[in-house]
Amino acid sequence: MERGTGQGWLNGTEKQCPLPSPVARINYLQQKPNIDQRFLNGAQVVYLKFASKPAFTALLLLLSGTGLAQIAAGPVLEAAPIPPGLETVEFHSPAVDRRMKFDIVLPEAYYHSDERYPVLYLLHGVMQNYTIWGRNLGAAFYARNLNDMILVLPDGGNSWFINYASSAEGQTNNWEDHIIEDVIAYVDANFRTLARREGRAISGLSMGGFAAFSLGLRHPEMFISIGSTSGALSYARTSATAIRAGIDRKPGPRDPQRQARIDAADDLISAIIDIPGFSRQDERTPKGDVFETPEQAEAYDPFTIIYDGPRSQMTHIDMDSGTEDGLISLARELAQILMTNDVPFDYMQTRGGHNSEYWRRSIGHMMTIQHEVMRRALGNRP
Repeated sequence: MERGTGQGWLNGTEKQCPLPSPVARINYLQQKPNIDQRFLNGAQVVYLKFASKPAFTALLLLLSGTGLAQIAAGPVLEAAPIPPGLETVEFHSPAVDRRMKFDIVLPEAYYHSDERYPVLYLLHGVMQNYTIWGRNLGAAFYARNLNDMILVLPDGGNSWFINYASSAEGQTNNWEDHIIEDVIAYVDANFRTLARREGRAISGLSMGGFAAFSLGLRHPEMFISIGSTSGALSYARTSATAIRAGIDRKPGPRDPQRQARIDAADDLISAIIDIPGFSRQDERTPKGDVFETPEQAEAYDPFTIIYDGPRSQMTHIDMDSGTEDGLISLARELAQILMTNDVPFDYMQTRGGHNSEYWRRSIGHMMTIQHEVMRRALGNRP
């Protein structure tokens, strides 16, 4: 069946579904004015020019709660205080062949009991890092409020948490494996987790929202719940379309003055990240090609792989977006697919844009839902 014909498959059943063809409707790749960068509601919006005629631009949202986007616009950055229960772990990740870090938030009673806990893995956005969720966006606060769940905050740089089709400059860029094989294995081996599907969930914002859906749908045996807040859900679909169209996806040069302000912010933020060879933004963007073929991209596309597993075994899905966020159309599109195919899910849209003010509110809602899903799956609810 051609999925661009207006029909979709889930669990082997054909149903009418408003699926766009790969070219007919593209939410993340569209014609834009010839502008390099803008700032909207504290979120940096960068238009990356492609070498094609007519010219295309890719809308890439580079975001942070206290990150480079806001710094480049002017405010002074200070290191956030360490919340109660938050620890930083450093370990070697074979998947990317480097020392890596993640923050972890433990329940208050963790060191005074033998109890095992479910785990939520929370992924950051582009130009963010492992510190953003716990120290800047309130996730540690909400985790401690629940107080019977472990929160893990990994780092993926600007990788989109994908295993690169090819790596350059001697790098190893298997960022999907970094999460699925290395981070999760380390956490399960070194902390008292409930190391099974029912005790594990994954979520994220923007790039991390895309990755949570992509990784969760690619590995449904690993996660009972997947979540996306302000998800850039069409990243892989847009990449597949660009490859087919022969579009050069490499970014053009930035404005020198704005780049200088970003570099100045990078000086402080890199000291906070403090991962050797992976702290500055030029280091945190992997060298190589994410995808070389449309098929490689589609293998990570939530709009494609949502159809791969039987509906009866579908993981719980939760997503939200701010009504002033340009990416809300992607959440609504996926929600329509799920509704048309009778797939249970949770969806919320509320006031807000693609910025830290919205994420500080949305994560409390999402974390509470995913915590409840895990606890019910573990048999801890009536």
